[in-house]
Amino acid sequence: QVQLVESGGGLVQSGGSLRLSCAASGSIFSINDMAWYRQGPGKGREFVAAIATGGATNYADSVKGRFTISRVNAKNTVYLEMNSLKSEDTASYYCKANIQQSTHYVGMDYWGKGTLVTVSS
Repeated sequence: QVQLVESGGGLVQSGGSLRLSCAASGSIFSINDMAWYRQGPGKGREFVAAIATGGATNYADSVKGRFTISRVNAKNTVYLEMNSLKSEDTASYYCKANIQQSTHYVGMDYWGKGTLVTVSS
């Protein structure tokens, strides 16, 4: 099976920085797009950033210029560097990866269980 495990969340003051990590493990043949989503208190899950295998990136307007997504393919890991954090960035952050387990299967989306980021004002 496949597991995604996020880490790096915590409590930070407004204007501060955090770096989230998400490592995929298990039966993995290849990983396609990887992405971060978040869900704030009383809100639905929203897209934050995504990165393709080749490194092309895409960001939500709300985080452009403040967050940077990156990946290390050899480690099956995706990162989210978050700077200039605001109280509205408070949320549980989830990673998603489209993973192909073998050449016989198409890629499927897998989710981590999330890591909590709290930004105090």
